[in-house]
Amino acid sequence: MAKPYPQEFRDDVVAVARKGQAPLAQIAKDFGISEGSLTNWLKKADIEDGKRPGLTEADRAELREAKKRIRLLEQENEVLRRAAAYLSQANLPGK
Repeated sequence: MAKPYPQEFRDDVVAVARKGQAPLAQIAKDFGISEGSLTNWLKKADIEDGKRPGLTEADRAELREAKKRIRLLEQENEVLRRAAAYLSQANLPGK
């Protein structure tokens, strides 16, 4: 797995790459990262800046939280459904 770089470092590398004074391969080599990482960082920066369509980090976090909440509500709903079924069986006459 790739080692994580601090966000400040990523931002600095992206800023240098956006100036366009050198090829991406050279910038990546100068900073000691892979060209693929630099390309991915540029794509993410473009999405965050609204220059490219996609989910921002804030959108991803909100979606993650919404999915957690939905999963919890579905579990609660299942428990209530089972409890209602159990209680309706207990109230039948003749038992």
